[in-house]
Amino acid sequence: MSLKEIAAPIQDHLRKFDDVFASSIKSKIGLVDLVMKYIIKTKGKRVRPILVLLSAELCGGVNERSYRGATLVEILHTATLVHDDVVDDADTRRGFPSINANWKNKIAVLIGDYLLSKGLLLSLENDDFEFLKVTSSAVRRMSEGEIHQIQKSRQLDMDEPTYLKIIGDKTASLLSTCTEIGAASSTMDAEKRALLREYGESVGLAFQIRDDLLDYVGRKSITGKPTGLDLSEKKLTLPLIHALAQAPKKEGKDILSIVKNGGKKANVKRVLEFVERHGGIEYAASRAREFSTTAKHTLASFPDSESKASLIAFADFVVEREK
Repeated sequence: MSLKEIAAPIQDHLRKFDDVFASSIKSKIGLVDLVMKYIIKTKGKRVRPILVLLSAELCGGVNERSYRGATLVEILHTATLVHDDVVDDADTRRGFPSINANWKNKIAVLIGDYLLSKGLLLSLENDDFEFLKVTSSAVRRMSEGEIHQIQKSRQLDMDEPTYLKIIGDKTASLLSTCTEIGAASSTMDAEKRALLREYGESVGLAFQIRDDLLDYVGRKSITGKPTGLDLSEKKLTLPLIHALAQAPKKEGKDILSIVKNGGKKANVKRVLEFVERHGGIEYAASRAREFSTTAKHTLASFPDSESKASLIAFADFVVEREK
């Protein structure tokens, strides 16, 4: 099932979300408003708002708080992407020139700060304090996860539990924030909220493992990035971590030496073959499926509905997607 089909039960709500999001980031400063319009024009697939709205629908129905929650997480996500592009010196985002490419780093950093402030004000002005508590925890986890990954990349020392902790913090934290906020916007039931938070955490882990797996099996035409990109950034992800654990120590040391030197093109093929030969690709795929299954199981107690079917389909989508 495609993401568009998954979002079908909330299409009308997504259109309302688009309006709320656009009005929430407006500015009276000409340049700021110009950049905001550019952000809206170059918007992504709206995965996070979709999760918020489906979770809200599942737990009682979408309402004004649900739209604000979806807007908050999308503002937060957009701000982190803007800042990430500055850190990574990225020229493009979603096939368009990045904010820093168009307006330089200083403007991009300030735009990210502006977005964060707009998200905070949106919640404060509407007394959505619980939303702020959840998102603040996510921002802390995302920051710690990214820093932890940088540290481990420098040390080239990573086992599977550490990897899962890092991707839980840097990726799953925001998806679990989406599903928890969606639930909190439409129900006071703490158990339902906890189940949706667990769903988001598990589906987030599956999402990131699949993303890391695509670095090994994806074609550039599909993923938009060259195979082996994470090797050039000296990232140790699950396919390679598992292969290193299975391979003879001498062979593993040789591969780590290649990664340490930046995974030059001539050696990337050797690393990819090493990972496949020692079962890293198959293992990562199976772990992604496990987390997807766990996510689906958390929804068992909810009555059947279109929104439940879509959340189940999303858990399948994240492990089957090719980009």
